[in-house]
Amino acid sequence: MKKTKSVILGIILAVISIVSLIPFWLMFSMSTYKSEQIFQNNPMIPSDFLAENLKTIFSANFLQSYLNSFFISATVMVLSVLICAMAGYAMNVYEFRLKKVVNIFIMMTMMVPTQIGIIGYMIEMRNLKINNTLLPMICVWLASGLGAYWMVSFVKSGLPMELVESARIDGAGEMRIFGSIAIPCIKPGILTLCLLQFLWSWNSYMYPLVFVNKPENYTIPIFVKSLASAYRTDYGAQLAGLTLSTIPVLILFLFGSKNFIKGITAGAVKG
Repeated sequence: MKKTKSVILGIILAVISIVSLIPFWLMFSMSTYKSEQIFQNNPMIPSDFLAENLKTIFSANFLQSYLNSFFISATVMVLSVLICAMAGYAMNVYEFRLKKVVNIFIMMTMMVPTQIGIIGYMIEMRNLKINNTLLPMICVWLASGLGAYWMVSFVKSGLPMELVESARIDGAGEMRIFGSIAIPCIKPGILTLCLLQFLWSWNSYMYPLVFVNKPENYTIPIFVKSLASAYRTDYGAQLAGLTLSTIPVLILFLFGSKNFIKGITAGAVKG
């Protein structure tokens, strides 16, 4: 009976996996076609135009856009997760005035659509004279309300306060407690947030669209859009660029999937 259940479960998981991979296969397969042929042939079967599509995107400064996106996403991932982890630690370990107000404010920021504040943010970046650089696309992700709320919840369930108190009694400083005790305890939550922040900033389209006006500052989404003109859209080249853009995300998920699943499900199994 158990063996039959395992076989059925395996078949179900295999079917779900195949269905999930079909969009990726279609994207890759269509990237091997000339733009005009994509809708004339079976997109499930690859063609022989991939080299030409790759030549098109690399001749259009694709590598610079790729590096820009990677720099932005890696910087956002490190700085935003550090800030959110410190916020989560502070909100759980310290007692201070207006603590409940700060917690409510963090939750309120998740209710405000990002489109509402983009005009004010654009004016702020212009006044700081950094609107024509990559910095606006980094700074906007650093104060993440969702990331702070995530870490507040994860620290609350994953960091025993007894360890913090014991470390203080032993004379450890706050930064040492945070780095040596808190970080290892909330590692799954940190790695999960790392993956999410990288993915969000990597796929971000609205902020680059508003702040980028020079080809050397293009990110992947803006570069892919730039392959379309008023007269022709090179779908084959766009799909080739999108296929390459999924590689970093897939690598991160392959190496961090275990911690990602553990971090996502931690709240469901901890009381």
